[in-house]
Amino acid sequence: MEGDIKNVIRYWMEGEINSFIKVWLSAYFSLCYCYFSGKLLPKGTTRLAAFLPVVCLFLFLPLQLNSVHLSGTTAFFLAWLANFKILMFAFDNGPLSAPSISLSRFIAIACLPIKLQNSKENEKNISSAKGHNSILNYAIKALLFALILKIYDYDDYIHPRVILVIHCFHIYICLEIILAIAAAMARGLLGAELEPQFNEPYLSTSLQDFWGRRWNLMVTRILRPTVYLPVLNWSSGIVGRKWATMPAVMSTFVVSGLVHELIFYYLGRVKPTWEVTWFFLLHGACLMAEIVVKKEVNGRCRLPRIVGTMLTVGFVMVTGFWLFFPPFLRCEADKRGLAEIAAVGAFVKDLVRALNVTVNNL
Repeated sequence: MEGDIKNVIRYWMEGEINSFIKVWLSAYFSLCYCYFSGKLLPKGTTRLAAFLPVVCLFLFLPLQLNSVHLSGTTAFFLAWLANFKILMFAFDNGPLSAPSISLSRFIAIACLPIKLQNSKENEKNISSAKGHNSILNYAIKALLFALILKIYDYDDYIHPRVILVIHCFHIYICLEIILAIAAAMARGLLGAELEPQFNEPYLSTSLQDFWGRRWNLMVTRILRPTVYLPVLNWSSGIVGRKWATMPAVMSTFVVSGLVHELIFYYLGRVKPTWEVTWFFLLHGACLMAEIVVKKEVNGRCRLPRIVGTMLTVGFVMVTGFWLFFPPFLRCEADKRGLAEIAAVGAFVKDLVRALNVTVNNL
């Protein structure tokens, strides 16, 4: 393990950070091009044709990185979020189409998982809530993340299924911390309060609650106008408004599954096994069944909140163990990610030690 850490440190120092900087400089200049092109070109196919090279570039850029953390976050920010927002902008839709948007806001909103508040009242409410809860909330999650990293030192003595449960919490806490850092950066750049990206998903009472109102809300806000609503409007004329949600929901989960397959490819660079797509298809089908049951019951019968939470979180975790995590573990993304964290920790320790020596010698 120590040799792996040293190799990761050497690799990061020799090239990965430089590649990361080059990738994001390319993204920055590409978004500048989109910003000024959008002011000159009419919306529709003309603007779309001008943006397609940028979309292709954003699909290519994550391949220039090899570390799990840098390639994964870059793929999520550029290949997924930025590309979907650029495609919406081509038709003058989405957050990038806001009137009089500045270049700095355009770039931040395009490539970061953020959405500015629409009203001063909402902004004040969320800001107040964050002021009281966020610092303690993120402090607790940072401590839990450190505890999880420590637990991995004893994984030889822990049952594999328990390790999978720990992986669930690891991925959730890691995502929340990464997205919180990105939001904080944008907050400092834009000087505005931002909407949260997660809403305590472990308290979900149904799949609708989990996917629609609690888990990775930026993705939900992106997929709704780009996939869900167009399919909903199209299918309303075929099956009627009451049941048009069925194909709209399934289409959204199909797209989400395919994009996740792409993200997993960036992480492991191995041929897709389509297990992740099946995970989202299963959840899409179960969510459709849940919607049908709710329509038929029409509020006459409801599960106790704690029962709904246990069933929902349990279903997400069990299906995750079955379909979502196996390809993630086969490409050893977890081991590589831990090695990268250890490498950063070792680098920081060496840096602190060197600074102490320098101060003592002064």
